[in-house]
Amino acid sequence: MEILLGLLLFSWFVHSLLYVPFIKLLYTWRFQRLKQTTRDAFNKRTPIFDRFHQKKAGTPVGGGLLIIIITSLLFPLSLLLFRYFWVPITSVHVLGSEVKILLFAFISFGLLGLVDDIKKTFAWTEAGFFGLRLRHKLIVEIILATIIGFWLVGELRIGIFYIPVLGVIHFGWWFIPIAVFVIIAFANAFNITDGLDGLASGVLMIALTAFWVLSASILDTPMSLFIALWMGGLIAFLYFNVFPARIFLGDVGALSFGATMAVVGLMLGKAPALAVIGGIFVIEVASSLIQLLSKKYFGKKAFAAAPLHLWFQYYGWPEPKIVMRFWIVAIVLAIFGLWLALLIKPQLP
Repeated sequence: MEILLGLLLFSWFVHSLLYVPFIKLLYTWRFQRLKQTTRDAFNKRTPIFDRFHQKKAGTPVGGGLLIIIITSLLFPLSLLLFRYFWVPITSVHVLGSEVKILLFAFISFGLLGLVDDIKKTFAWTEAGFFGLRLRHKLIVEIILATIIGFWLVGELRIGIFYIPVLGVIHFGWWFIPIAVFVIIAFANAFNITDGLDGLASGVLMIALTAFWVLSASILDTPMSLFIALWMGGLIAFLYFNVFPARIFLGDVGALSFGATMAVVGLMLGKAPALAVIGGIFVIEVASSLIQLLSKKYFGKKAFAAAPLHLWFQYYGWPEPKIVMRFWIVAIVLAIFGLWLALLIKPQLP
């Protein structure tokens, strides 16, 4: 554990050194959304969201890109150094497959988000790949998540849930569509939650701390190492992302981090606990989905504003107050989810 803590601090140090020049680089590239005009899943304007976020126009996006690059480089390099210096590496899965799945989810969903950021930032709306629409993005997400699902079942032999009271449920290859749903749901839930300064990244830090404890409890060195390096980058990012934010994650970070968080939960064999530990993301996407369906099929809003954090903002809560209280709820959910996960017998091969 002392090695992992040291690597977490090293990751934080490297990211901290690079974030200031990275932010300047984003300004140089004009990687900023100068106009705050968003649309929902049905291509309808969102005036309430735009009104509260207009003052943030011009803040650079793409902060998640640096974390993806640095973490993806440090992760395999650290494993090689472990081998070179004879540091014991224990894994509940085949080491190569575990590393491959984590990096694939982290990088592939990040690239998809980067394309979306480029489209939104530079207003590339023409037909073709850079004219990526919601249905096109969803198709790509399904393809990427399906590849991960096949690897989880085919290579890692993950295919069961242990649910309290109900016991063990064997899904076999039916685990693949479940994994696809979970990965896509968390990728988009994270994107929806990432609407206030420090909200999504702070909640993710709390959730990853719980998953770090779980990975350490089953002596999964690669998973623990990956989470440690990821957390180091997030701490450095949060310094610049808390209110008032100097940089945003962007879709490149939101899609990557949400999808990878789901993959971490699935690989640890704690999918039921994932819904609790990531409960803030679940609540946020659920409130947004209810709002969309209510407007679509009933012609009226279910809430004054959605997702949930925007509802609080609409009723006058200051942004830092909303974020801090969401963090507190996230801590409680992480503790409860961790307790629940530790009660569950390991379901890994």
